Amino acid sequence: MANADFEGRAYPANAPYSVGREKIREFASAVGAMHPAHHDLVAARGSGYPDLVAPPTFAVIVAQRAESQYISDPEAQIDFSRVVHADERFTHHRPIVAGDELTTVLHVDRIVSRGPISMVTTRCEIFALPAGAEAPDPEADAPGEPVATVTSTLAIRGEDA
Repeated sequence: MANADFEGRAYPANAPYSVGREKIREFASAVGAMHPAHHDLVAARGSGYPDLVAPPTFAVIVAQRAESQYISDPEAQIDFSRVVHADERFTHHRPIVAGDELTTVLHVDRIVSRGPISMVTTRCEIFALPAGAEAPDPEADAPGEPVATVTSTLAIRGEDA
């Protein structure tokens, strides 16, 4: 069972994730996204992107890095071996492209427990750091340019489920 006291908690922006061309190509191949803008720099630039563009679901890589802060927090009381991914939604503010330095702020929006099951909804706000920034500015309202919002729902089975 997830610790209900974590509802409403926000974690600080995590360390930047560098989006690389090869990571985009590998992810695109893995999910069957064969558009040339995911694989070929000339095609991507010809389509109006500054570099290779990631498939929309690539944002899950960045979001899951941030969610690991919550999952691995011992006080959250989550046994990852009992987690089932129930839902994932993406809202894109702009495409993710190679060369982006992305950081994420994780929010634990909702925790509902019924019997031996907890449903946890998290929201990952993904930002692109300004050029040259090595880390998010802790004084800023937002750590960079909004890129995507990933909302996930996890079903966590208790020991009796």
